[in-house]
Amino acid sequence: MGDEVTIHEIISDGMAVGDTEHESHNYSERARRNLWLQFSRMGAYSEHNEVPVIVRGEGTKVFDANGTSYFDGLSGLFTNSLGHGRADIAAVAATQMTELAFFPLWTYAHPRAVELAEKLAQLAPGDLNRVFFTNSGGEAVESAWKLARQYHKLRGDTDRYKVISRDIAYHGTTLGALSITSVEAYRRPFEPLVPGAVKVPTINFYRAKEHGDDLAAFGQWSAHQIEEAILREGPETVAAVFLEPVQNAGGCFTPPPGYWKAVREICDRYGVILVSDEVICAFGRLGTWFGAEKFDYQPDIITCAKGITAGYAPLGAMIVSDRLAEPFQHEDTSFLHGFTWAGHPVACAVSLKVLDIIEQEKVLENVLSHEAHFRQSLQDLRDIPIVGDVRGSGYFWGIELVKNQETKESWDSEAAERLLRGFVSPELFRRGLICRADDRGDPVIQLAPPLISTRAEIDWIVGTLREVFTEAAKKHV
Repeated sequence: MGDEVTIHEIISDGMAVGDTEHESHNYSERARRNLWLQFSRMGAYSEHNEVPVIVRGEGTKVFDANGTSYFDGLSGLFTNSLGHGRADIAAVAATQMTELAFFPLWTYAHPRAVELAEKLAQLAPGDLNRVFFTNSGGEAVESAWKLARQYHKLRGDTDRYKVISRDIAYHGTTLGALSITSVEAYRRPFEPLVPGAVKVPTINFYRAKEHGDDLAAFGQWSAHQIEEAILREGPETVAAVFLEPVQNAGGCFTPPPGYWKAVREICDRYGVILVSDEVICAFGRLGTWFGAEKFDYQPDIITCAKGITAGYAPLGAMIVSDRLAEPFQHEDTSFLHGFTWAGHPVACAVSLKVLDIIEQEKVLENVLSHEAHFRQSLQDLRDIPIVGDVRGSGYFWGIELVKNQETKESWDSEAAERLLRGFVSPELFRRGLICRADDRGDPVIQLAPPLISTRAEIDWIVGTLREVFTEAAKKHV
């Protein structure tokens, strides 16, 4: 993938960038005292169970405060797509800071936001030509629901406020995005949520209760569940449908053949906005710029973040069709929504550089050239008794672990806890592989390595999984 220069290679005065593994600060103890980790069981950390502290990254690896290296098999939560420590991206950020460190997109524009909006419009499918910047994926989802509601009101459809999403799906944690999210454990502490969020079955063919022997029929059935929900709620009340190209939560559910074509027809039939939530799937994760391109469908809105800057700065976006943007183009109308930091000049400059690198270094081609090998290597793990389903696309894969491979029997919650958190996840980490043990549904190990990862690195990932899964099968079956 080219010999990219790292930040550490251009340091000429012997000064380290930030903290290194050679420093003796007890970050774990200080983290326990003051730092509140995201989505983490803080009580799990004690003086005998340290908080992992990652102090630097280089290429596809990161290093902790003890000097131990790890392969970043989750791309820093599906984000560090180009790897760590690239000086060329850092240089662009530094230059932008000296030129224009910050100015908001409220009433005014700045060059980098204009250039990035133009670039995203060129890359996005169809007439998705209007770009509304946010700071994150959750904010992009929140923005899309609000846009859908205001759009319908401007057109006189004042009762359209509901949104449909799939079961188990994750769409963010702001109150609106959390309402669209279908992970019950995440929702329960904050109820009552925003009214109008309706759920339909997910596209998990491995555990299909309907048409489990016919993938195409299952795809039509799954799409029809959306139509049934629209009719049940009343088409005049439904504003939008939110779906991921490949569903993250639950473990990389891929769409059955014919699914997206049917969903697009259903949304058109009832005047419902189709939102493609591509916070994870956009910018090469599936080997294409957008998941809509990979599965050949045309959304009305794309929500995105993460890979848009490859993790080098916070940025999200909502990319909107000309049709939806049109009612907001009149002098007396505005989308009454925004964020101070959205479209930050430094983040936009970083994003422009990242998109250029993806093109110049043929990153999409790298993903597509290794996709089949990645898939087959993971499927070969099914000779291990606890490996059930293998599913995913591009550089985004999930391996569901089962108690009985033949019957697909899963574990109860206590056994799944012992398997995932008690052995598999810590053992993979001990062996130098960062991935995700996902228990939002049946037990799944998720992989999303940097898009620059080589075939040799894929083979190392799979080899490490084989060792740990084989040992887990002896302990837990």
